[in-house]
This record gives sequence, C-alpha cells and structure tokens, in this order.
Amino acid sequence: MAGACPGACPGAVKARAGRRGAARSWAAPGEMLRVRCLRGGSRGAEAAHFIGSRLGRVFTGWVQRSFQSTQAATASQNTCAADDNKATSPVPQDSPVCSYNEWDPLEEVIVGRAENACVPPFSVEVKANTYEKYWGFYQKFGGQSFPKDHVKKAIAEIEEMCNILKKEGVIVKRPDPIDWSVKYKTPDFESTGMYAAMPRDILLVVGNEIIEAPMAWRARFFEYRAYRRIIKEYFNCGAKWTTAPKPTMADELYDQDYPICSVEDRHKLAAQGKFVTTEFEPCFDAADFIRAGRDIFVQRSQVTNYMGIEWMRRHLAPDYRVHVISFKDPNPMHIDATFNIIGPGLVLSNPDRPCYQIDLFKKAGWTVIHPPVPLIPDDHPLWMSSKWLSMNVLMLDEKRVMVDANETSIQKMFEKLGISTIKVNIRHANSLGGGFHCWTCDIRRRGTLQSYFD
Repeated sequence: MAGACPGACPGAVKARAGRRGAARSWAAPGEMLRVRCLRGGSRGAEAAHFIGSRLGRVFTGWVQRSFQSTQAATASQNTCAADDNKATSPVPQDSPVCSYNEWDPLEEVIVGRAENACVPPFSVEVKANTYEKYWGFYQKFGGQSFPKDHVKKAIAEIEEMCNILKKEGVIVKRPDPIDWSVKYKTPDFESTGMYAAMPRDILLVVGNEIIEAPMAWRARFFEYRAYRRIIKEYFNCGAKWTTAPKPTMADELYDQDYPICSVEDRHKLAAQGKFVTTEFEPCFDAADFIRAGRDIFVQRSQVTNYMGIEWMRRHLAPDYRVHVISFKDPNPMHIDATFNIIGPGLVLSNPDRPCYQIDLFKKAGWTVIHPPVPLIPDDHPLWMSSKWLSMNVLMLDEKRVMVDANETSIQKMFEKLGISTIKVNIRHANSLGGGFHCWTCDIRRRGTLQSYFD
C-alpha cells in the first residue's frame, strides 16, 4: 500500500502532477512493530528502570507504557492556515514539501551555510560531544569565529556542491546568513550562536510536513531563525509546519557532573546508557532520526533523549512507526555517520559502531553494507565529528550518490553496487561537523509512502 506526495507549489518541479489524486493509506495500531530500546533488542523495562531512577517512581510508569506498548497514540488532525480569514482544505492539494525516505529521486533540497560560523562555548553538553584533543581549541576560541581561512574554503566547497546539485536538476535553497557571534540571554542561560551549516540537524521532513527540532545545545537555541524565511514560504505554498516543544535548556537538562576525561570514560558511560542530557524535558536533534517509509529509526544520544523520542512517536502515530536502535558507540550524536539508509533494503552500517538490533533489518531481507575505512588524513582538523563522515552521503536517487572526491575507497564500493558517484570535495566543510547528508535537508523527493518492513 502506498500514499502519494501532494504536488509542488508554482515554480517547483512538476513531474509528480499525475500522482496528486492517489489514495493514501494509514497504518493501523496493530501493524506497529515493537519499539526497540537501548542495546540488545526490546528492553523497555531496562529503559524504564534507568529513566525512572533519574526522574522518580512517578515517571517510571509513563516510560514503561511509552516504550513497551505497541499501540500508537491517535494522530491529531492538523489544520491549514487561513487565507484572508477563509478556511482552506486540511490536506493541501499542492505542497512543495514531500519526502518519505532517503533515496527517492531528489527534486529540492536545503543546503546549509558556513558563513559566520562560530565555535560554540565550551559548556558541559559541548564537552560531552567533542573529542579530548580539541577541548583546548574550544576553551580558547569558544564564542569566536572558526579559523577564517578554513571557513572561507568551506564556503567555496559548499558553493560548488550547490552548483553541482543544480546541474543534476535539483532545486537548491539556502538559509539566511546570520551573525552567530552575538551573545544572547534567556532566563536560564546565556550563550553565543554557532552556525546554520547543517539543516539535517534541525529540520526533519516526514511526508508533506517539516518538523523543526528543539535541539539540545545552548549554542544552537536560535539556529531555527536562519531557516524561518524558507519554511514560511513552504508553509504558504501548502506544506505542514510543526515546531517541537522548545526546551528551556536550564541546568536541569544536563548532567553537570557528567564524568568525561577520556575515550574509555565514554565507552563505560555509553555501555551504562548514560548521557549528558537528562529527561528533564524533551530534546532532540533531527539528525538522530533516519527514514525508511512508514518506519523511522532513532537513537538515544547525547542530544536526543527519550522524552524527545516519545514526543516524536506520538506526533507521527499512527501513520509512522518509530523504532529506537542503539550502537556500540562511545559518543552517540546523529545517526547518519553510523547508520545510513541508502535504498530500499540497503543500509550502510559503520563497522566500528555495530548496531545491536541489526537482526531487525536482516530478518526483513535488507542488505547490510560495511563501508571501508575512511581515507581522511589524521592531521586534518575535525572539530565536531569523526572520520566516518565518508559514509555520510546524499542519495540523489537509488542509482546516484554524492560522495567525497577524496574518498576513493567508498567510491569503488558504490560502483560495485551499481550506484554512480557524483564526486565533490568538501574536506574543509567536513571540519565543521558534517558530510553531504548533514549539510542538506531533502525537501522534496519524487516517491510514495511505502512500508519496507511488513
């Protein structure tokens, strides 16, 4: 069964006009797959015990119901905006936004900006997500610009990436440039900003809806402002627009005594299911979710907590099924350099961070590919990520992939799979924390809603 995307608003690609009247089907609660928690498979009780110990016994029952139940919450009906006080249809006939997975033919994308990128202040949540060898860099330059020459090269690389996407027939939109060095203050904290480089971190497209993630770093609290102009344009053309509950980011959201001194500490804490973010309030980055039609996979990470996952699960039910998966990862933050779904029944799985629920995919007939070791030199600065950005690729369709021009090993892997590689050099852009998937948010892909796990 499949549901079709609505059409695009004027100026967008018109190739999908014939599908606008297609019927859309919904998953019944009984079709829900069991939600997976923590490592080793379905362990809702373990997750409940852990969260309950942090929040108290009153909350434990709620967590147990949330993560053990296979029943989805009833989806609330969204209404469209009024035009000159006249009610419009609750399901827009035309929408510029429509994407159900990571591989359907790409028609429109948002690409981030490196302009004015600033080093985030060295707060507890930043320390928990960065490598020890760069802590001195953050302590020295927090609140200031990333090295200007490096940023200049990153800007040029992303411009070339945009030009290549356009040549491949993709419409490219860009966020607004903002001065991220300006200090701001809320009743709970003060900080400077970071950048609008990674739209994948803050925006998640599910069907014809754009979801703004609440984020978890204080330096990214106002990052949504760079994208508001674009999102309002999409909304005015018929897209749905949802902003997840904005966290206060008060001190209670973070374990202020999170004990990190080494990589070994990270492994121990990850094995215990402990993270720098608490369950004080919902928080998540959109990049911790990855889509495969009706099934959406997410990890509990340093920036995405169980309350954030549960908010998303309730919001998307019963249309979509949200599954928690976990990895042998000492520093989980954003899933797409660990587990990147690149086609129907095809997933890249990081060999250094094995997935504890991989049998869920194998039993469904999926092919699991372990990408080769990245070739990026040890002396190249990666202030906010690991070398595994080599697998952080962007699929233009099932047979075309955008990949780093320097990563010849993974290029050969894709060619053996029958996938053509579009080679772009974004080595300096990698230093700011993302690969092609991170630097983009696919707004419209030509395809239908399908289930790949029934």
